[in-house]
Amino acid sequence: MSNEMREPTFLVLAALLEGPKHGYALLSAVNDLSDGRVNLQVGTLYGALDRLSRSGWVMESGTEIVDGRHRRYFTLTDTGARALAEETARVTARANKAAALLAQHRKGFAL
Repeated sequence: MSNEMREPTFLVLAALLEGPKHGYALLSAVNDLSDGRVNLQVGTLYGALDRLSRSGWVMESGTEIVDGRHRRYFTLTDTGARALAEETARVTARANKAAALLAQHRKGFAL
């Protein structure tokens, strides 16, 4: 993967690691995973899901009608899981480098 993944994409993919989810459940999971920092709007979420579906990272895995409302469920694909793993490794490596630099220079900073 050559480009950095945007945080909302990362969070949507991570939320789908728990299994198939419909839109509202994804909105809630993204909010929880980000400790309330990322609050996706419905239109933004479904635009992202359509883009992720086209890229092969997620797929629609079913629908149902609940209280007269149509719910679409989405599932993480193997390709999406690999992309998430690569991004997780990239972010972890960057954070580890920063942590090592902070440890080396800790005495000079009031942390």
